[in-house]
Amino acid sequence: MKLVIWDIDGTLVDSHAIIMDSMAAGLAAAALPPLPTAAVSGIVGLSLPVAVATLLPDSDAATREKVVQGYRNAYFSARSTAESPLFPGARDLLDRLAAREDVLMAVATGKSRKGLDALIRTHDLAGYFATTQCADDHPSKPAPGMVLACLSDTGIDAADAVMIGDTSFDMLMGRNAGVDGIGVAWGHHPAADLTAAGAVAVARDFAELSRLLDARLGA
Repeated sequence: MKLVIWDIDGTLVDSHAIIMDSMAAGLAAAALPPLPTAAVSGIVGLSLPVAVATLLPDSDAATREKVVQGYRNAYFSARSTAESPLFPGARDLLDRLAAREDVLMAVATGKSRKGLDALIRTHDLAGYFATTQCADDHPSKPAPGMVLACLSDTGIDAADAVMIGDTSFDMLMGRNAGVDGIGVAWGHHPAADLTAAGAVAVARDFAELSRLLDARLGA
């Protein structure tokens, strides 16, 4: 058996707009000005408290907590997870992998359990994944805990697994767990950063990702 471990934001779903808007709302809740888009994109993938602490290293704990709560309130209030659509080609590749008897799939995401469950419900993804791991239950990426839990839950060795993600944190998390990473170039971090973080390859679109996985898993 082989295991494909997916990141969610920026890999399977296009959540850029809702993340940017929610972070702007969080900063406003703490009476802070907006931050550059590139700075916010750079922390996508980290668990939210770690992301905010990274963005605001000189702020105090109370300020950071206001930003965290403001972000969460904005994300789960008037906005819908339907505003984070699946990338074109994502469903087709998930379907193709799910049809294989020698492949299992899993999720390792910096999202909260509430946010992950909402996305899975919205996009009807529950049947695809043997296990889902999130920031509520593990240290933030790039710590290996989420990937190690995916391996443990499925009984699959690290050598037979691959991590798919759009950020350097995904690639480093996989490497820290002994799992090779394949980056995707349509997400939040530049392809060069993914390669520097240890990606064995970077796909430019889902068609290329499908070919890379065929080579990795055996067609």
